[in-house]
Amino acid sequence: MELDKFIQHFAAQFEDTDASQFTAETRYKELAEWSSLMALSIIGMVDEEYEAKVKGDDIRNTQTIKDLYEIVKSRM
Repeated sequence: MELDKFIQHFAAQFEDTDASQFTAETRYKELAEWSSLMALSIIGMVDEEYEAKVKGDDIRNTQTIKDLYEIVKSRM
């Protein structure tokens, strides 16, 4: 699993946020489009694309996309 590909999959979950705003250091919960529904979309994307499980606590305990990537990578 590559970080760049993870960022692309992550960004694809957002409809109104330009993909150029997503980097490894993006604090995704600070994005205007972020919501609890978006968190569920990310959890579903991780399950579908990477066959890994993340929970709400994982989302709450991370700040950046890279933080979440590291959790997903550790569970593959």
